[in-house]
Amino acid sequence: MHYNLIRKISGLLLGLFSFTMLPPILVSYLYQEQNHQPFIIGFMVIFLTGLGLWLSAKNAAGELRTRDGFVVAVVFWLSLGLSGAIPFYVSSMPSLSLTDAIFESISGLTTTGATVITGLDQLPKSILFYRQQLQWLGGMGIIVLAVAILPMLGIGGMQLYKAETPGPVKDNKLTPRITETAKALWEIYLGLTVACTLAYWAGGMNFFDAITHSFSTVSIGGFSTHDASFAFFDNSTLNYICVGFMFISGINFALHFKAARNFSLKLYSQNSELKTYASILASHVVIVAIALFVIGSNLSDSMIFEQTLFQVVSFATTSGFTSSDYINWPSFIPVILIFLSFYGGCGGSTAGGIKVIRILIMFKQLGKEITHLIHPHADMPIKLDHHVVSRPIINAVWSFFSAYILAFGVLMVLMMITGLDQVTAFSAVAATLNNLGPGLGDISSNFANVPDASKWVACFSMLLGRLEIFTLLVLFSPVFWRD
Repeated sequence: MHYNLIRKISGLLLGLFSFTMLPPILVSYLYQEQNHQPFIIGFMVIFLTGLGLWLSAKNAAGELRTRDGFVVAVVFWLSLGLSGAIPFYVSSMPSLSLTDAIFESISGLTTTGATVITGLDQLPKSILFYRQQLQWLGGMGIIVLAVAILPMLGIGGMQLYKAETPGPVKDNKLTPRITETAKALWEIYLGLTVACTLAYWAGGMNFFDAITHSFSTVSIGGFSTHDASFAFFDNSTLNYICVGFMFISGINFALHFKAARNFSLKLYSQNSELKTYASILASHVVIVAIALFVIGSNLSDSMIFEQTLFQVVSFATTSGFTSSDYINWPSFIPVILIFLSFYGGCGGSTAGGIKVIRILIMFKQLGKEITHLIHPHADMPIKLDHHVVSRPIINAVWSFFSAYILAFGVLMVLMMITGLDQVTAFSAVAATLNNLGPGLGDISSNFANVPDASKWVACFSMLLGRLEIFTLLVLFSPVFWRD
C-alpha cells in the first residue's frame, strides 16, 4: 500500500474541495448577507488540512494501484463529509449539532437529499446555495473531476476513476485517456446543468432558484431551497421540465457521450437498458394513475397524470423531489414509490439504487435458468444490445445484489435497535442506501426528529450506497490489507 501517495493525493483533493467554499461567500455578498464567516472558516480549515497532508508526502511518487484507489476514494468521501459539515456547524442559521451538520453534509454529497433542516425558506441564501452545490459536486463524483487534472501533477488516475464511477461495468473508458474521459463526463454534466437552469428560469423560477434547483436536478439529489420542495412553485411547466431533466440525468452518461459524439439519437432507441428504464417508468405511471382515478385522491382529475408522472420519475430516479403530498395518497402507493427507488436509474448515471442494468441482467439470467429446467442442454448466452454478457460481469451483478440484500437487512436491524419502528426503519434504509431522501413513517418529512444514533447509521448507509457497497465493504476484508 502506497500510504505516502495516498496521503499526498488526499491532501490535493481536500485542497481542491476547499475552493468550493468561495461561491457561497460570493452569494453572501451579492445578497448583502452577513453570513460569509462560516465559509471563510471552512475554507481555511480544509485548505490548511489539505496543504498539511500534501506537504507531509510531497515527494511521494509512483502509480496508484487498485487497492490504493479504493482507499483514496473512501478516505476522501469520509473526509469530504466531515469537512463539508463545517459551514453548517459554525453557522448560526441553521443552528445544527455536530451530528446534524455531518448528516446534512453527507446527505448532500451523496446526493441522497435527506435533511434535518426545517425552515428552509428563512435560511440565508449562502447556506441554501451551499447545500445545492454539495449535491452538484457529488453527483458525478468530485473525484472524477479531480482525476481530470491529476495527470498534470504526475499522478495516474484510472484507479480512482474505477473506484468512484457508479455502475456495474467500470473498465469501459469513453476515450482512450482517463483525463479525456473525466473531462467528457463533466462537459456533459455541465451542459445539462446550464440547459436545466435556463429552462427553469424561462419556466418561471427566479434565477437563484433556477440555478440551485438545476444543481439538485441534474445530480438527482433532491435538495430544494423551499420546505415544500417543488410544490412551492405550483407550476405545471416547471414540473414537466423537472421530469424531463430527471429522466435525462437517469440515463447512462456514457450513452449521452456516444450519442453526442456520433450526432445520433438512434443510439438511445437501440439501448436495451434505456428501453427497460423507460418501460419501468411508463408502467408505474399507468399503475399509480389508474389507482388514483379508481380509489380517489385529493387531486383533481386533470392533475392526477401530472403529479403521478412527477412522483414516479422522482422516486424511480432516486431524485426525491416532491410536488404534492404523496404520503396522503392511498397507503399502498407511497410503498410502491419507495420500492421504485430500488430500481434506480441506469448504470453510469447520477442516480442511486441497484441500477436498471443489474436488474435487466438478473431477469435475463432468471429467464435463462427457467428455460434450462425445460431444455437442460440448451446453450443460451445472456446478451445485451447484441453483445454477450461475460460470466465475470454476471457473477459481479449477483454478488452486488447479495451484498445489497445483506447490507439492507443489517442496516434495518440497526435502525430498529436505535429506536425506530419497522416502517420507519425500512424506509430509512431504503431512502439512504438508495440515495433517495424521503421516506415513510417518522421520516416522511425529514430526519430531524430521529435519534442521533439513527442518523449515524443513516450516514454510513448513504456512503455505502454512494460508493456502490463494495468500494466501502472491501476495506473491511482482511485480504485487502495483506501485502
